[in-house]
Amino acid sequence: MSKKKSIHFEISERKVLLRIFDVLSVLLMLAVIGTVFNFDYFDITASNFYWTIVLALYITIFGSVFEMYNLQVASNQYQVTKSIILTSSSTVLFYLLTPIYTPVLPSNRLQILFFFLSVVGALFTWRMLYVKYFASQRFVKRVIMICDGEQLGELVNSLESADPHYRVVGYVNSDIANNGALYKLVQLVEIDNLLQFAKENRASEIVIASQNTDGITVNLYNQLIQMLENGYIIREYTQVYEHITQRIPVQYVARDFYRYFPFSRSNQNHLYLVVVRILEIFTALIGLTFGLILLPLIVVGNLLGNRGKLFYTQQRVGRNGKVFEILKFRTMVKNAEKDGAVFTTTNDRRITAFGKFLRKTRIDEFPQFFNILKGDMAVIGPRPERPVFVEEIARVMPFYETRHVVKPGLTGWAQVNYSYGQTITDSLIKLQYDLYYIKHRSIFLDVNIMVKTFSTVLFYRGQ
Repeated sequence: MSKKKSIHFEISERKVLLRIFDVLSVLLMLAVIGTVFNFDYFDITASNFYWTIVLALYITIFGSVFEMYNLQVASNQYQVTKSIILTSSSTVLFYLLTPIYTPVLPSNRLQILFFFLSVVGALFTWRMLYVKYFASQRFVKRVIMICDGEQLGELVNSLESADPHYRVVGYVNSDIANNGALYKLVQLVEIDNLLQFAKENRASEIVIASQNTDGITVNLYNQLIQMLENGYIIREYTQVYEHITQRIPVQYVARDFYRYFPFSRSNQNHLYLVVVRILEIFTALIGLTFGLILLPLIVVGNLLGNRGKLFYTQQRVGRNGKVFEILKFRTMVKNAEKDGAVFTTTNDRRITAFGKFLRKTRIDEFPQFFNILKGDMAVIGPRPERPVFVEEIARVMPFYETRHVVKPGLTGWAQVNYSYGQTITDSLIKLQYDLYYIKHRSIFLDVNIMVKTFSTVLFYRGQ
């Protein structure tokens, strides 16, 4: 077998690659079409170079909204085709309607057709090449794991499900008391054969996930030094997990969780907090305005579909554990919790037909803009949970109440990356996302969440 290491692009590198070549492919196609078909609508010169910048911004912005840079979507021919059509249509429409910074509308409508077909054709051609070549097995990252054999299955599944180009090809069992092969899907590697195995299987990285320091024997330590000298990267599992999944692996960090925070500096940055609060007030006013516009339709729908009160309030836990009353449009039948508080589930029978529509479109949450205006909530942050569930979850998750160091939000990193929480296990995964947001909170991450929120609404994924 070849001893040459495989080529691999990290997640961030692949997303940058997609953005750059999306723009370059469109510009190249426009240049070719302009030459062959005398297409002069998009004619770049030194005096109008900013046309290119505007077009590039529209492609990347709408591409983000329509999930062109979601790697699972980008690797699927059908899904990415749908995203290409939506991105191209929105880009062309907004580009044609943008004043001053784009060309004036052409008198010949055939020029508009050429423009649209150029954008669609360029994106489709480049993305099909990406699916065929760059999303193929040749770019898989091959990794050797050092961990307790009993943990391996969960560790491998967590990483490989998050990144389709990540493969654990072998593992060294660091559990001295049980040194047998415990996980049949990944090959057990003998310590003395570690370097040879890495070469034969074109591994490029060693990931140490053992929580038992006794398992890192002198022999294994010497082998790792030899691996390092031969150019192999050695990383700690929690760092790899956080980078790939964009979650904090609280189930693997025991009581030394403080090692994985510092919290984001933005949590104490007064300028950031003031700017965010101003934007929250502005957003809340816009949201309430739209809510008032939609209110007559919601009232009619509630009378016909819900047949009860339009609004309902519920206690939720806010920043620093302070309880507040959240305001929402009602989506469930009367006396939905007569038997006690329970998690909302998929296809919950308590949700009315009109309530399901409100939830899917997120219209039911419009009244929460009033909570944002009051300061009980933020636009972006962990979703506020009910006190009874907080107590229940905190008993089994020691770090759960850490999410209360920031204001709860209307939308957040957990909401745009994971489905509605129905169980304690779901709450653990959402907690990992929430803690990642608290740790990495920034304007860039906030913008990313807003873009993903638009995608959630447009693709009707609320619950």
